[in-house]
This record gives sequence, C-alpha cells and structure tokens, in this order.
Amino acid sequence: MELSSLTAVSPIDGRYRKQVHHLDEYFSEYALIKYRVLVEVEYFFFLADQKFFKLTPKARLFLKKVMDEFSLDDAQQIKQIESITNHDVKAVEYFLKEQLDKAGIPHLKEWVHFGLTSQDINNTAIPLSWKHCMEHEYLPSLINLQNHLYQLAAQWKQVPLLARTHGQPASPTRLGKEIMVFVERLNNQIELFSSIPYAAKFGGATGNFNAHHVAFPKKKWVLLGNAFVEDTLGLQRMQFTTQIEHYDSLAAHFDAIKRINNILLDLCRDIWTYISVDYFKQKTKKGEVGSSAMPHKVNPIDFENAEGNLGLANALLEHLSAKLPISRLQRDLTDSTVLRNIGVPVGHVVIALKSLEKGLNKLVLNEAKLKEDLDNNWAVVAEAIQTILRRENYPNPYEALKDLTRGNHKIDKKAIHDFIGTLKVSAAIKKELKAITPHNYVGVNPEY
Repeated sequence: MELSSLTAVSPIDGRYRKQVHHLDEYFSEYALIKYRVLVEVEYFFFLADQKFFKLTPKARLFLKKVMDEFSLDDAQQIKQIESITNHDVKAVEYFLKEQLDKAGIPHLKEWVHFGLTSQDINNTAIPLSWKHCMEHEYLPSLINLQNHLYQLAAQWKQVPLLARTHGQPASPTRLGKEIMVFVERLNNQIELFSSIPYAAKFGGATGNFNAHHVAFPKKKWVLLGNAFVEDTLGLQRMQFTTQIEHYDSLAAHFDAIKRINNILLDLCRDIWTYISVDYFKQKTKKGEVGSSAMPHKVNPIDFENAEGNLGLANALLEHLSAKLPISRLQRDLTDSTVLRNIGVPVGHVVIALKSLEKGLNKLVLNEAKLKEDLDNNWAVVAEAIQTILRRENYPNPYEALKDLTRGNHKIDKKAIHDFIGTLKVSAAIKKELKAITPHNYVGVNPEY
C-alpha cells in the first residue's frame, strides 16, 4: 500500500499527522539531508572567508540559494546518489560538487567537505536541527501551556478547595494555588532546560583535526573549528572528542524533557481526579460522543491522551539518554540509527501538549460541588482549633481534637461549635475559633 495517514505504521505519521506535521522540518530524512547541506555550504563559505580560496559573489549567491531553497526534489536527488554510494553524507558531498559545476566553479570542488568525516556533518546538523526545534516549537508550546495554567490560576485564585493528602480530606487550600504549583515547577524546569548547551563535534576522523593539520600545519585549526561551530552555526563545540560527539548535553536535554513530562503527567492525573469527583464539568461539542454505550458520559479523554503520549515519550527519552553517551572506543555505529529517532518522542510530547491545551479549554468549574465537599468536612478545621489552643497553652489540645474527630460519628458545624462551647477558654477565644470554617481556613500564599 502507498504510505498515507491510514497506512502509516506509526500514529505520529498516521492518526496524529495533522498535529505534528510541522516537525518534519526538523526530524524527517528530508530535514536531516537539508541540515547536512546547510552545514556543508556554511563550512565551504567559512573556508572562503578564511582565505583558503577565492569565491566570487555570484557563486556564493548561487550556493546560498541552493542552501536556502533546498527542496524535496533536491533531497530525492541526494537519495538517488546515495543508492549508488551507499553512504548518506558522501551523497551530499557529491550533490554539492554538482552544484559547483552549475555555479561555474568546478575548480573548487575539493574544498567541499575538506578534511572532514561524516560525523563532523552529522554532529553539527543534528544538534542544529534539534536546537531549532526546541527554540521554535517545543519551548514556545511549553511556555504557552505554562501561561495558560497561570491564567487559570489567576482566575481561580480565591476559590477554596478541600485538599486531600493520602486521599483523605485535609486542610483546605485554594484551587488557584494548586495550579500555581505546576506553573512554578514548569518554570524551574524550563530555566534548567534553557541552561543546557547545544553541543557539537567538529574535528575530523578522530577529533584531532589530523587531515586539516597535515594539509595546513600553520593554521590554528582548533580556533578555526571553534569559530565555525560557535560563531557560524551557533552551537558549542566540544574540545576533546572521538569521532562522534559525547551526546552528554543531548542526554541532558532528554532527561530535562522527561522531568517536564513527569510534571505534566502529575497535572493530567490531578485534573483527571478533579473531574472524577465532579469539581470540573467539561464543555461539550455538538455531534461528539463521550461513550459508545453510555450517552451521558463526557470522558476526560484529552488528559488521558496526554498521559499516554507523555509516558511513551519518556520511555523513548530514557533509552536515548542512556544509550547515546556510550560508544566503543573512538566510534561505533549504534548512535547513527538511534539518532534518527530523536524526533519520535518530541512528536509524542507535542501531541500531549495539544491534548492538554484542548482539555484545559473544556474545563468548567463546578463551584457548587467544591462548596458541598467543604461543608461536608468540618473535621478539617480541627488542625486550626488545636493550633490556637496550643498558642493559648491549653492542656492536650491535639488529643482533645483527636478524640472528637476520629471515628464514624458525623462531624459537622454543630459538632465543632458544641465542642468549642465546652472549652475552658475566654469568650474572645471561642469567638475566634467559631469564625473558622472549611471555606476560610485556606492559609496564605505568595502573590501572583
């Protein structure tokens, strides 16, 4: 069968293609070839700028157009060359040499890929495509989600909520503050993620500029390599490498995304639980079906979908971060096939982020249910009462409240106020204690 959204093996390229199609600019075979061409052309320009050879403005403009307007047809041409060479990077080199013929500079062909090994191209092209995806797609989507959560936190800032610790009713909180927990966690991890460098390798067959140095021993190749990678490509060149990049920074990115995913998993499960206890209703859309058998149901499918995709992403990220930094001696080939899959977990994360946004947009606060749960759990003010009694040096306040509130008997407003009435404290203290309710015993938080 021809490849289509119905015949694709991976749901990323099938069912969810519409949601992640933009990632093909960074992680497809076409994208990898495009970024290889970019690095090769930029290196060719760099050598010309360093006076290794003269490049006319006309030829430079021609090659810049090849790089900037690289097309699927160009990529297909390179794949055709690869079918003969059986080497993907060499095919890019041969393609560019053909372009030099068209540019009228065939005498400069051997400056294409000068002194390099294929990993000098792969270990700059892949980090560059990863960097662009993180900066243009992943981080903006994550920050948009964080901002959405902040808006909800502000909207629900004053809404009291019965907390649950160990699944049991606990000291009340505010819904807005509980959402701010996730805003803060995401903010911290985004800052950590943003501090990780986008590392690259560029230094010849075994990382020592052997070929470069033997051809031009008076050139300061380490400095030139640094300048090309850092100033031209905007990556950080690792100074001591084998044939391949260490992948330690890339692994750190994967681990950081895993931590962020775990925060989002936590969010999904909390919102799912709030929906299950009816704290949130969900907006319905005409024509949509919640259950094939039960017409009344509106399932929290967006949070479940996000949870499933985040879990899949984490499983892949775990393997990537554990495998890539390990390579036998100066190089084995296991990183090559693994690196081709780094876009897959990103695809699952993007699907999860979109599902989360969709789910959050459906939420409708059911304040009546929140109020009802608080009214039915007056026992949670016991902490407040015993703490004030401690302040007043009242004998054994914890034990007195424990005897009152534990057991099967109903603890309501009357039971609490009757208990307060038996206390041997001043009328002012009793008034203070009776003013405490599950609705106002919510503590304080920083302003936001």
